[in-house]
Amino acid sequence: MKKDNIATVVWFEVPVNSMTRAMAFYSELFQIELEVQDFGELKMAFLPMGDGTKGAGGALIEASDHYTPSHEGALIYFFCEDVDNELSRVEDAGGEILQQKTQISPEYGYMATFEDTEGNRIALHSQK
Repeated sequence: MKKDNIATVVWFEVPVNSMTRAMAFYSELFQIELEVQDFGELKMAFLPMGDGTKGAGGALIEASDHYTPSHEGALIYFFCEDVDNELSRVEDAGGEILQQKTQISPEYGYMATFEDTEGNRIALHSQK
């Protein structure tokens, strides 16, 4: 039996050690504004989601007893119009480029990876 929603990513959380530093980094990287939501033991800054658009929503999360930034585990890919745009802002925002823009294939487009200010390995993806 085929189920349409099997293995669909619906939410992700990017662990951070310093919400202030991480918000400054992602705000600069994606040219967006973020606001912190304080839930007592944890803080979250929700990344923008468009109504009716494809893709999963997510947030930066500071909860030291639950999350540790890492290069290990799943790799999150953020959609971009052109990977070069966001990649050009990584170092100025305090991150480190790990892999320059690389073509995956003509059908799948391009990708790049960077380390954010918290020590997470994150990826970018675009068709051009």
